[in-house]
Amino acid sequence: MRAPGPPGPAGRELCVGAPGTIGGMVQVCLNGTRGSGDGAGVPLSPGDMAASAARAVEAGASDVHLHPKSPCGHDTLSPKAVAATLEAVRSRLRVPVGVTTGAWAEPDPAARVARIRAWAVLPDHASVNWHEPGAEESAAALMERGVGVEAGIWSETDGAARFAASPLRTRVLRVLAEVTDPDPRTAADTARALLASIRPVPPVVPAAPGAPPFPGPPVLLHGEEGGTWPVLRLAGALGLATRVGLEDTLLLPDGRRASSNAELVAAGLVEYGRARRASRPGGPAAPGSAGRSRRGRRGG
Repeated sequence: MRAPGPPGPAGRELCVGAPGTIGGMVQVCLNGTRGSGDGAGVPLSPGDMAASAARAVEAGASDVHLHPKSPCGHDTLSPKAVAATLEAVRSRLRVPVGVTTGAWAEPDPAARVARIRAWAVLPDHASVNWHEPGAEESAAALMERGVGVEAGIWSETDGAARFAASPLRTRVLRVLAEVTDPDPRTAADTARALLASIRPVPPVVPAAPGAPPFPGPPVLLHGEEGGTWPVLRLAGALGLATRVGLEDTLLLPDGRRASSNAELVAAGLVEYGRARRASRPGGPAAPGSAGRSRRGRRGG
C-alpha cells in the first residue's frame, strides 16, 4: 500500500507514505553485501538483479533496494555500475528502485560524494547510514540531485541522535529503522527500543478518521538474519512499512532455505498480514516461528 509521492528521476513516482502517516509498503532487498558464496539465488549481475526484482514485484513487492556490484562482486558506487544496474532493472519493472551508499562501498566521505555527483543515471532513492562519517554530505548531495534519501538508523549506534540533530531530518523520504540484532529471541525488543529512540510509536495504526497524524517521515522497519521475521511481524503489528529479501535473510520463516527473493517476499506478505490482523482487537494470535542464520551482514 502506498500513497502517491513526488515524481522521482525521469518522472517516476516515488513510493512514499504521505507525510505524517504510517504505510504498509513492502520493499525487496535483493542482495546486500552477499556474494556468490551465499548461493546461486543471490543476484549479482545487472541482468540477474533485474530478473530477481521483476519476480519479487510479481510476488507483491512495491519497491526495490539493491547493491550495485563491481565485476569482482563487491559493492560499488561506480557511475558505470550504478547506471548499468538501474537501466537493467528498469527495463523489467516500473516500481521505484533504490541503491546503497554504504561506507564500505566507498570509505572516503569526499570520494563518496564525488561518486554520487558523477552518477549519470539516478536511482529513485538511496539509503544513507546516519552513523557513518560523511552521512550529512552524502544525503545533501543526493537531495541536490533530486534523489530521495532513506535515512538508515541502525540499532546499537548513535545514528538516531545524529539524525535528531540533523537539519536534513525533515527532508528525507523515509527512515530505515535497521535492527542489527540477529537473535530471534531479542530482536523485537531491540526494534522497539530503536523505534523509541527515533520517535514515539503508537501501538496500533489510528483507525478513526481525522485521528492525530503520526509525526515525522514514514518509517520502514526491518531486521536481519535470525531477527528478520520477528521484526517483520512487529512492523506488521504496528502498520509500518518493512522489507525482506536475500540481503536480510537466506531463510524462510520455518527455517528452510529460500530459493529466491520472490519466495521471501511472498512469505513476508503472509507473515505481515497475519501480524496485522492479530494486532487488531479480537484478532488471531500470530504464529511465532523464526529462522536463524549466524552470518552477519551490512545493511542499508
